[in-house]
Formats: sequence, C-alpha cells, structure tokens
Amino acid sequence: MDMHTGKPSTRGKTILITGATRGLGHQLALDLAADGATLLLHGRDSARLDEITAQVRTAAPGTAVRTYLADLADLDQVRAMAARLLDAEPRLDVLVNNAVVGAGADWTKRELSAQGYELRFAVNYLAPYVLTRALLPLLTSSAPSRVVNVASIGQAPVDFDDVMLEHAYDALHAYCRSKVALIMWTFDLAAELADRGVTANALHPAHLMDTPGVRDAGLEPAVGVEEGAQPTVRLITDPALESTNGRYFDRFTDSRAHDQTYDAAARARLATLTRSLVA
Repeated sequence: MDMHTGKPSTRGKTILITGATRGLGHQLALDLAADGATLLLHGRDSARLDEITAQVRTAAPGTAVRTYLADLADLDQVRAMAARLLDAEPRLDVLVNNAVVGAGADWTKRELSAQGYELRFAVNYLAPYVLTRALLPLLTSSAPSRVVNVASIGQAPVDFDDVMLEHAYDALHAYCRSKVALIMWTFDLAAELADRGVTANALHPAHLMDTPGVRDAGLEPAVGVEEGAQPTVRLITDPALESTNGRYFDRFTDSRAHDQTYDAAARARLATLTRSLVA
C-alpha cells in the first residue's frame, strides 16, 4: 500500500502486459507505471512499442520499461518471446493476457493464424495459453503472483464440432467463442496452480470501451478506456484479492460467466483439444 495515496502499490513488482500499445493495454501501462511497477510491454509493432515506452517514461520518469516484440498470431513467435523473457527477467509478479483480435470491419471475413487456426481463437485463447504455460516457472518462482486474463461479457459457447468456424462465419461470434474458451481455461489453470502461490482470474473490464477494436468493428463506444483500466488494475494490484482464484469478474463484481465455462466435461474436451493444437 502506498503510504501517500492509500492505493495498492506495485513498487517492486514486475508486470507483463500483452497488447500494450493500444486500447486497454496502453492505459494499463500508464496507470501501472504511475504506481511504480517495472513494466514488460508486449506489442507486434516496434514503432508503437517505442511510442508507449516514451509515453510511460514521460508520465513516470525513472520507470523501468522493457519491451517484447511478437505477433501472437504465430505461436512460434509466442514461444520465442517466452524464451526471451525467461532468459532476461529475474521475476514476474503479474501476467496480464490482454492482447486481442476483435471482430474487425468485415464480420464475414474468416482469417487464419500462422498455424492455420481461426485467427480469433488463436490470438485470444491459444496465444495466452502457450505464453502462460511457458512462463509458469517464472511466475511460480516469483509467488505470490497473478495471471489476469482479459475476457468479455460477450460470450458464446465453443462448438466442438466446428471449433475453427469453417461454416457460416461471423467474426463477432468467433470473438465471443474465443472469450469463453479463455474463461474455461482460466478456471482450469486456477485449480492447477492453487497450491503453487499463483492465482488466475478473468474479467470483463467494461462494456464497449473506446478502443480501436471497438471502432474498427463499427460499434459505438460507450465508455472511455480508463473505465476498463480501473477494475483490471484492481485485479492486478489489490492485496485483498491476493488469494482470490478461479473467478470471473464483471468489472468489479464477482459474477457468473457463460454456463459452458462451468461444464467440467466441456472444459476437459477443450483441454484435450488445446494440447493437440499447440503440441
């Protein structure tokens, strides 16, 4: 706790934020820098990474910032980034899986990842899965530590007969399915790590934040990105939540996610599928 502000302090904490160059990730970087965190910022555009680094250092001089470049649509790049992190970083207190592919401007356009998987499923679910699993040794050695998965209130069940949405494609539906997969895995990860000092939680940060992804999809923003940052920062920093594990939050409220996320058989089926896809 910061004795001057009364806010939870991240001083001495190392926090990795994926998708840190735009939208929510950008705001999180600025907010957490102001609280004294060491920031590891991921992006897929080196110029944008340089820009957010400069902004952070202007807003909070002396902040330690290190950047990691990777395209999360390529799982090989995700693994390479994780290897660089493990080689360079002595600790990792919080991993924020924030990077996302939204619906895009053309909801009928089905796109694929480098490995040939449906793009939203790959970036919004498989990439966080691969990154987190690779970084578990560092998270565990830094315990107590946290994994915060940025999900959405937009949720649709995974259809195991058409996981890659090869029929009647709709990008917004693909996005909603990817977020259900992310929440399902969050619950499984939390159970796996329960006795290792690492917690895993998911949240819907805010409804229709003013982000490039929302605008690209042709949707009307309802709130500023600052509103989504507040509940996310709370999950990252609040000491009262240190032992909170395996939960889904709608902003600040511990809430119920889609029914499928509580279906043990569906989660087991997703886990088996995921292992085969990332092998």
